[in-house]
Amino acid sequence: MSEPLKIFVSAALSGLLLLQTAGAAETRAPVVVELYTSQGCSSCPPADALLAELAERDDVIALSLHVDYWDYIGWKDPFALASLTQRQRAYARSLDRRTVYTPQMVVDGTYDVIGSRPRSVANALTMARGQPSAVAVDLTEEGVRIGEGVVPAEGAAVWLLLYDRWHETDVRRGENAGRSLGYAHVVRDYRRLGDWSGSSAELSIDLAAARAAGRSGAAVIVQTEGPRRVLGAAALRLE
Repeated sequence: MSEPLKIFVSAALSGLLLLQTAGAAETRAPVVVELYTSQGCSSCPPADALLAELAERDDVIALSLHVDYWDYIGWKDPFALASLTQRQRAYARSLDRRTVYTPQMVVDGTYDVIGSRPRSVANALTMARGQPSAVAVDLTEEGVRIGEGVVPAEGAAVWLLLYDRWHETDVRRGENAGRSLGYAHVVRDYRRLGDWSGSSAELSIDLAAARAAGRSGAAVIVQTEGPRRVLGAAALRLE
């Protein structure tokens, strides 16, 4: 991240420090922030920088999800996954949006904002922090433990996202041609682990294999089907 952009983003995020004093901060799970981005989108770098700042926080699970629908304009994003585009399109349906776009941030599966607008992101985070977690999720080297809770009428799914801590790319073509861009918490693997029935459950995950494949972290999200509201989440560093 360039120094001027880093200074701008850090200043813009100063208001987010208020989140640390929220009443439920000690017991609430980290807020899940998904940034839908692309190296082929000239509007995305400020949002990528904002997500990089959020990735340093302990009360946020920040994830960079690269989509593939900008690949046609001259630069193929090396981190784009069709499955992540499908997830964003599913959000468009559940959030009643007519289309998908970058840079879109989805906060706790409930609030979506333009990811390059720090004030909007801060407001969404504040609203998410005001909603208590519906289920406890604990992710360790041995696997994931999910507590008991009430399942929404739509049902609930358990998702695993494996990510890399940081990547930098020299973009040679497309809207960002000639720029060196940095990305934090880049999702490289996305899969459904199963359903959550409301009972406590334990699921095994081969994190050793993820580490051997070069992944830096793992996040598990228990989420209302749709996808919709995040009910609980946890992350673990693999480095």
